[in-house]
Amino acid sequence: MGKMFDILLLILILFSIILVMLESVKEIDKVYHDILYYGEWIITIFFTVEYIARVITVKKPSKYIFSFYGIIDFVSTVPLYLSFFIVGSQTLVTVRALRLLRVFRILKVTRYIGESNKLITALKHSKVKIFVFLFAVLIIAIISGTLMYLIEGEESGFDNIPVSVYWSIVTLTTVGYGDIAPITPFGQLIASFIMILGYGIIAVPTGIVSAEYTRNIGDKVQLNTQVCNNCHEKIHNDKAKYCHHCGIDLHPEIEQ
Repeated sequence: MGKMFDILLLILILFSIILVMLESVKEIDKVYHDILYYGEWIITIFFTVEYIARVITVKKPSKYIFSFYGIIDFVSTVPLYLSFFIVGSQTLVTVRALRLLRVFRILKVTRYIGESNKLITALKHSKVKIFVFLFAVLIIAIISGTLMYLIEGEESGFDNIPVSVYWSIVTLTTVGYGDIAPITPFGQLIASFIMILGYGIIAVPTGIVSAEYTRNIGDKVQLNTQVCNNCHEKIHNDKAKYCHHCGIDLHPEIEQ
């Protein structure tokens, strides 16, 4: 029953995202506005019941309410209610923005995908390395941007250091908008070096996370989506019988 409920939630989440997208298309919304509107209300009511049920069933409601998933559940449910109570033509823009917050429901999907827990764990273990790497990239962008400002100057569109740093970031990430470009030979030489460096920079964070992810698999840390009813801990081994955090039986219904 729990798995069936999770599958139903996944379908409703994806369906609600489709409704939000279709509602933004004026031609479709004009013809099917009532269907989209009432369909969204049905889904919102369902998610409201789910949110209230979670708050009632857990022994520490405050921990769930202020947790990541608890906040996502609340943010993805409340916008339609707010748009219903806010009236007046002058607030239509605000209402539209609030209704678009429903797209955050897509973040609810990660709760029901066991593999996402492994990825989240790998990201947490890699956060220090990634932070150091990003800090190093920021230093490179500032230094290279400052050099380009000194070399190219306003004649090439490098009006100031912030604009030059912006160009450096765009070049390092291999985006290359082309709105600013060096024209001097020395500036083009530095730009070429930054472009080549950008290819290596893209691969570094991917390698860091991949190595951590592989290490977790090698340690056979298999995680599931079982949530402890007592402490709300959501990371457990696949065959765990008891919560590793508080020791409560994870499957009391089986023994009964």
